[in-house]
Amino acid sequence: MLQRRDPHSRWSGKPIVLVGLMGVGKSTVGRRLAQRLGLSFVDADNEIEAAAGMSIADIFDTYGEPYFRDGERRVIARLLDGRPKVIATGGGAFINDETRALILQTAIAIWLDAPLDVLVDRVARRDHRPLLRNRDPATVLAELAATRNPIYAEAPIRVPSDHNPHDVTVKAILEALDA
Repeated sequence: MLQRRDPHSRWSGKPIVLVGLMGVGKSTVGRRLAQRLGLSFVDADNEIEAAAGMSIADIFDTYGEPYFRDGERRVIARLLDGRPKVIATGGGAFINDETRALILQTAIAIWLDAPLDVLVDRVARRDHRPLLRNRDPATVLAELAATRNPIYAEAPIRVPSDHNPHDVTVKAILEALDA
């Protein structure tokens, strides 16, 4: 069920930032949403890799998660330049207090939320996520959901992302934004 907790969360031309756990569809939904709105789309993870000149997995392996999160925060701050666009963030971006505050102040944050079984099914399709290496995806995702979902809930708009086609999620976002 679509939830809009803040009646002032309608889209006003601010950047739209998609947040949520890995596998929820932020990048895929974000591309389609941007296309529907006639906006540019930016995947923060791709921007981080371009800025670092290495993959996220390599950043984690070489420098560790704290280093990655600091770079992620700086890249997202650069992307939030006030121009209308759709930004897909990595699953941990909104968890950082400073990044979350910046997103909530300068953009419309939309939490894409999905049941655990949907997330497990989606992340099983690709083997590139550092937090899942050598671990059971269902266990990791359940742990992440327990700690991160209360923080994602700070986003003014929550949209479910389940087994339906991604266009259903895009339509729900457009309805929430009255766009």
